[in-house]
Amino acid sequence: MTWTIIILIAAIALYMFGHILLKRDNKKTSLMDVVMHKGISAIAIILIAGCMVRLVVPVYLTKTNPAILQEMVTSMQAQQEQEKNKVVRKYVKDHANDMIGDAPIAGNVDATKTIFLWSDYSCPYCRRVHGDLMRVLAERNDVRLVLKNFSIHGALSDAPAKAVIAAKIQDNAKAVALDKLLMDKEYYSHEDMKDKDKLASKIEANVMKLAKEAGLDTKKLAEDMKGDVVKNELKQVRELAQRFEISGTPYLIIGEQAFPGAIPYAKIIEALK
Repeated sequence: MTWTIIILIAAIALYMFGHILLKRDNKKTSLMDVVMHKGISAIAIILIAGCMVRLVVPVYLTKTNPAILQEMVTSMQAQQEQEKNKVVRKYVKDHANDMIGDAPIAGNVDATKTIFLWSDYSCPYCRRVHGDLMRVLAERNDVRLVLKNFSIHGALSDAPAKAVIAAKIQDNAKAVALDKLLMDKEYYSHEDMKDKDKLASKIEANVMKLAKEAGLDTKKLAEDMKGDVVKNELKQVRELAQRFEISGTPYLIIGEQAFPGAIPYAKIIEALK
């Protein structure tokens, strides 16, 4: 801002006294003098105008009409989402079946409409959208939900994510039942959080209790959680997250459109159209 004011003062001085630079000893004014004088004046006017814009526009945007800034940001975000949706649309169209991988599927597994959900069981926003998604599945038989369990919070996320993927090896319906239990119930307590060294083992033990409640063979589940199926599915989840620039959960792809965040029931229904 300081340099803008300095340049403005210099430009005004140039406009007012620039002709002095062209003053010669003789009293005749040549065509060249006129052209140069006008050129100097034009440069001064351009500099003055540029400085005024530089000084006035920020004040106008931040003080007089700040709503324009919000409109600009909203417009930029909309454009970015459109570009991202183009990338998502093309990839999903060509690789939808590959994207399902070894992920559990809630709802009608043969449905014509697919929702991909990147979710973390320790994420409160994921729990919020989970309820709306279950409502959609209960009301409609033409929708399936592909659970891409995104383990992003360390010990809080690892065991639940691995357990639900491994559960599908035994039975998809039981994997979905475990998913619901993990979303509906608290699988760790404040007491568990006190000992960080034992947190992972405590959470895994709690997850196994819920797995037993879902009707799973917990001994086999524990073995499968360490196997290649789980490892490969988690790897694919991360790779797709990088491809789609997913930085947090929940993240939904409905049809071929991306929705970051916990979108409400009405928006899910609208997207399915």
